[in-house]
Amino acid sequence: MLSSRRAAALFSLLAVPVLAQTPRTKPVTQAEVDKITREAILIDTHDDIPSKTVTGYDIATPNKTGQTDLARMKGFLGAEFFAVFVDASYVKDNHSANRTLEMIDTVRTDVILKHPDEFMYATTAADVEKAHKQKKIAALMGIEGGHAIEDSLRLLRDYYALGIRYMTLTHFNTNNWADAQGDHDDPTVAKHDGLTPFGKDVVREMNRLGMMVDISHTADKTFYDAIAVSTAPIIASHSSCRAVDTHTRNMTDDMIRALAKNGGTMQINFDCGYLSQRYNDASKPMMAELRPKMMEARKIADPAARDAAMEKLFMEASAKVPPATLADVVEHIDHAVKVGGIDHVGIGTDYDGVGCVPAGLESYDKFPALTRALLEKGYSATDIKKIYGGNLLRVMRAVEKRAQELKGMAPIETTIATAK
Repeated sequence: MLSSRRAAALFSLLAVPVLAQTPRTKPVTQAEVDKITREAILIDTHDDIPSKTVTGYDIATPNKTGQTDLARMKGFLGAEFFAVFVDASYVKDNHSANRTLEMIDTVRTDVILKHPDEFMYATTAADVEKAHKQKKIAALMGIEGGHAIEDSLRLLRDYYALGIRYMTLTHFNTNNWADAQGDHDDPTVAKHDGLTPFGKDVVREMNRLGMMVDISHTADKTFYDAIAVSTAPIIASHSSCRAVDTHTRNMTDDMIRALAKNGGTMQINFDCGYLSQRYNDASKPMMAELRPKMMEARKIADPAARDAAMEKLFMEASAKVPPATLADVVEHIDHAVKVGGIDHVGIGTDYDGVGCVPAGLESYDKFPALTRALLEKGYSATDIKKIYGGNLLRVMRAVEKRAQELKGMAPIETTIATAK
């Protein structure tokens, strides 16, 4: 007789929707690939190009040191969640809100208003679909780093009003109300034991507003607390699979199953270190040296000098360790689908926020190669459309619906005093 624990484990495995992909026996045609490219709404839930536009880069010009520019987006990308990234250094002297507002402004002014024929401001799933019909790229925003709210639910509400539609509860730094993965070698270790009471109120207020809760970068306990508290589906905007690559920024199989049960979706990150165990192991000493240099290079005021410094660093890194590959991306997608189901996987590239992206997927214009690889793996056109954007649109609609259900509820007014 099975023990109760083993029986429960077996039941949970049987309950998970698993797709056993079978390789195609007939060649994939270019017509099939082109049809999916036209019809799918490719949604990238995390792109860090605002960190460049805020200092003067024009997205319509070639991006020599990164992956994101208009020429490579058009015709391939349906919607972009521009990352409103607020580095932990802005916490000092309460500069986080200032930086957040600057980053929101660069998306709204330097991207959307500057290029109205190519981008359409979007805040809802319906907006994304409308932009696709107009052959424009839907431009959305997500905050990266919960410290951006400076422990104020009033600021959270202000950011929602300015167009923010998800917030990553932490970045690499633990804040006053949520534990981050980046503060610990072991993501199961936590200073706050996950979310504080105020942190749980942040999640509840995000549900009330209709802002997606993002658990990328959080400690494992923070993830489970967010799952327990949220009454709407949550997302991992840019995380991959820890069973394939042991990097602690990735999600365990149990976390993937819990996210699927919640109705959410995980968006596969294209950082080489999160995709390839080979790259992860070989690059740790190199990245420890490179990351602070990259952060310093990003602070260079002159755009040309900044680009030159970044390009030099990227060239040095690629010469030392060969990048991850398109096959690594397929492996993570396939693993996530087998563990969590086809309805709970998407794309969150982290383009222009990482030092290495997979060979063969250097920008959005390379996605037809991923489409072909997934077709060859046995995925149908319907499956691929779900992964590319359909699943995220479903989550957005569910979050919007939950906000409507909570519309009559008064705003939460918990103070930070209860967080400590």
